[in-house]
Amino acid sequence: MPKDLYATLGVPKSATAEELRKSFRKLAKESHPDRHPNDKAAEDKFKTLSAAFDILGDPEKRKRYDRGEIDADGRETSRGFGGGGPFGGEAPFRRSGGGRAGTGFEGADFEDILNDLFRGRGAGGSAGQGRGPARGEDLRLKLSLDLEEAILGGPKRVVLPSGDALDLTLPKGAKEGQVLRLRGKGQPSRQGGPQGDALVELSIKPHPLYRVEGADLHMDLPITAPDAILGAKIDAPTPEGVVSLTVPAKANSGQILRLKGRGGVDEQGRRGDLLAHLVITLPDTPDDALIKFAQEWRDKRPYVAKKRS
Repeated sequence: MPKDLYATLGVPKSATAEELRKSFRKLAKESHPDRHPNDKAAEDKFKTLSAAFDILGDPEKRKRYDRGEIDADGRETSRGFGGGGPFGGEAPFRRSGGGRAGTGFEGADFEDILNDLFRGRGAGGSAGQGRGPARGEDLRLKLSLDLEEAILGGPKRVVLPSGDALDLTLPKGAKEGQVLRLRGKGQPSRQGGPQGDALVELSIKPHPLYRVEGADLHMDLPITAPDAILGAKIDAPTPEGVVSLTVPAKANSGQILRLKGRGGVDEQGRRGDLLAHLVITLPDTPDDALIKFAQEWRDKRPYVAKKRS
């Protein structure tokens, strides 16, 4: 092993604990035996990295190493010959707790750092070698949502290929293509290992009323001619349900009324607005009184439609 453990891990002596951890994570993943089966050089490098981090990753051992009290193998340098190793002190490449034999690394920490090397591998992968049975394969599903469900979130049920139902909770402001991971809800392991995950991809159905523009929603809101002329309170749909909306007197088609905080959800989780575009409508079959009124109105005060730019 090189005498300079900092050089082994590719960091300066002034490196922080987090910088040491990041460098070890990167180098260990590159040389991990599961990525290089039957490669003795890669295995030796992995052991060397693990032994270096066993010392530098432990605050007390690092201090002792920096003071010259222990060498790069973790042995006492000049403090007598008592202890467990051949020269006193701690022997290198020890096995602690549930760690991998020969790494010299604490089991729980080691599993945390290299966890992503093994996640996502199927039953046929090599991840389980020396670490227990491989996990099951991930199960990929698609879930179609109404726009209101995507905005408001809440409980939802998805049916698995087996016919079983799986309950999940939608986040508020779910997006098209977003994937929800349900840990331990995937395929069982063929070797008796942990179950895989269920990956649920969300798809949002087009809405018959709302048009999505960023975090805002737009909709056409029909109103009658009398309500447009005189003003009125009318019912207006929103993702949360129907609310009462005030139409001002002398309103016209194309006028926009804004309902604040009733729209979609942006990337920061803030609600947009709902913009109602007024559309003046007439009855499907106007009665005689309405026809007579319109005729008299036109005769007395000819109406010229404004040109729209």
